[in-house]
Amino acid sequence: MSKIKKCLFPAAGYGTRFLPATKAIPKEMLPVLTKPLLQYGVEEAIEAGLNTMAIVTGRGKRSIEDHFDVSYELEHQIKGTAKESYLTEIRSVIDSCTFSYTRQVEMKGLGHAILTGETLIGCESFAVVLADDLCDNEAEGVLAQMVKLYEKYKCCIVAVEEIPLEDSNKYGVIAGDVIKDAQYEEGSLVRVNDMVEKPNPEDAPSNLAIIGRYILTPDIFDILRSTKPGKGGEIQITDALLEQAKIGKVIAYKFQGKRFDCGSVDGFVEATNYFYQKD
Repeated sequence: MSKIKKCLFPAAGYGTRFLPATKAIPKEMLPVLTKPLLQYGVEEAIEAGLNTMAIVTGRGKRSIEDHFDVSYELEHQIKGTAKESYLTEIRSVIDSCTFSYTRQVEMKGLGHAILTGETLIGCESFAVVLADDLCDNEAEGVLAQMVKLYEKYKCCIVAVEEIPLEDSNKYGVIAGDVIKDAQYEEGSLVRVNDMVEKPNPEDAPSNLAIIGRYILTPDIFDILRSTKPGKGGEIQITDALLEQAKIGKVIAYKFQGKRFDCGSVDGFVEATNYFYQKD
């Protein structure tokens, strides 16, 4: 399997938990301080060595494409002024990678969004970042950690964290056997053998929940094509990954760093306060 170069960003959702703000603004473009959520995700991917960003969008998402493009009028207006420095970060991002886009016509779940992105990915392993899961780590980004793990084990990797069991119905939850690896902290690697989408607390196989970071092998597309709608009538990525887990091809990784659920108002405020204090 070749080195990972591409990162897929599913970005077609409606962001209903942030209405009315997301009536006209994509949730991925909501800013934490002065940067939109999606830019944080793209920067994390660049840090991990990825240089091709594949974005699955939908209606009303044109501002995403505009953000990752040159704004000649704006740059002309602020050229030579102190304000020009405000564009340094986004210029660096634009110069560091390429962007491609496709549209998800119907919102039929994360699995369907990933399958929609096949035309941008092709037949190679790739990363997936959900921008509303904002992650931060001082030493090394979460995706960079996962890329190293993929390079060693050459299989699907999902990022997980421990959650209160009463929140299990918000996540895909995994169970499996701990992998002993001297390079990693005891208990941080799990060979997945079970995976359930949004189980009730009494049905959850563990308290380890998948968050919005994945590395997937290209055979996931064929599996998704034959995956029937599951929880909520949607095509779930957890159902497809379970097929790979049955043959030992999925590792769950308890990553180093902090994660903020910026799909919720509480998590968004927490992230804003964290990055304000940090910066």
